[in-house]
Amino acid sequence: MSIARYSLIAAAVLSISACGKQEPAQQAASEPAASAASAAPSGGGDTVKLGHAAPLTGNIAHLGKDNEYGVKMAIDEINDAGGADIGGKKVKFELVSEDDQADPKTATTVAQRFVDQKVVGVVGHLNSGTTIPASKIYSDAGIPQVSPSATAVAYTAQGFKTTFRVMANDAQQGKVLGEFAATKLGAKKVAIVDDRTAYGQGLADEFEKAAKASGAEVVKREFTTNQETDFNAILTSIKGAKPDLIFYGGMDAQAAPLKKQAKKLGIGAKIMGGDGTQTPEFIKLSGSDSEGMISSSPGMPKEQMPGGQAFLDKFKAKFGTEVQLYAPYCYDSVKVLVEAMKKAGSTEPAKYLPELSKIEYQGVTGNVSFDDKGDLKNGPITLYQVKGGKWEVLEIAGGAAK
Repeated sequence: MSIARYSLIAAAVLSISACGKQEPAQQAASEPAASAASAAPSGGGDTVKLGHAAPLTGNIAHLGKDNEYGVKMAIDEINDAGGADIGGKKVKFELVSEDDQADPKTATTVAQRFVDQKVVGVVGHLNSGTTIPASKIYSDAGIPQVSPSATAVAYTAQGFKTTFRVMANDAQQGKVLGEFAATKLGAKKVAIVDDRTAYGQGLADEFEKAAKASGAEVVKREFTTNQETDFNAILTSIKGAKPDLIFYGGMDAQAAPLKKQAKKLGIGAKIMGGDGTQTPEFIKLSGSDSEGMISSSPGMPKEQMPGGQAFLDKFKAKFGTEVQLYAPYCYDSVKVLVEAMKKAGSTEPAKYLPELSKIEYQGVTGNVSFDDKGDLKNGPITLYQVKGGKWEVLEIAGGAAK
């Protein structure tokens, strides 16, 4: 996912106990404050802290809250069952959730705060641009980090033993997108726009390589920011090049106005994006202009995941809202961390980290196991298109096809 550039102010103090319907996005106006944490579970046994970080304010707060809910659901299930059996003790978990504002500098502040609070593991961050700088801090402290959504190749290419992710990366995703555009959609000329973030630019680069290798010509390469909403100048320039397809590397908050403005300008090219655009929010933001949008998402369609439908039903009942995107991966991230602790008989990061690296876990999203870099093995990629106001599956590629 992307680096979002917000003002470099303190992380908002958000209480997990206030979880429910999405709060309006707002920025904190005060200096850094203590981390927000859910109340410590009551009862006997040990209690340890798990950290979660995502943008809980700003234009992709809907995705951050989705991630937070997925983590909370897993922790609540474990605690409600009396805790996890680890080393002969019943261990419960306290969730410490922080708003990193999708900003790299804030993310490193959050990461250091987690280290100071002695969290035993971290689920996050959401964006590649926050996950990558934070990962160095976790590595130095020896704290295992499982990202449910950061897809940039650079995250696990650093050689840190503490970095893991539970979905396919952008090299896999970009390859599928580029090949599909050129071979299945028949795009001979493509234009590319990205938001200059680690996620958006990285995915666009991978798309370009795959599209060219499959015979397509890149006739325009433009860039914007992850705060921009006016794409008329870029699209007018692209229109003159007469592409068959426009690829956007970025998030739904920008993809929606881009799609709407392309239609208003009479651009007939197909428009395609990655997982940052494959959300219910994209359809909500772009309305009827969302029709025909093609996007990918690492992983199986939610309803086809091994535990997908049951998860979706429980999530809706608990939080009163639909899953946006990454909540199932957040849920599995928690369960994988706890499973490694069980196998090691310890919640100490140094003791359970070796078990995490060799884990074999059947989760809601499918089988979770990691290669020597911490990448998910055999991660599938699903391609979708908006039809009749809903995302419909076009094709499943990668791990699921094996």
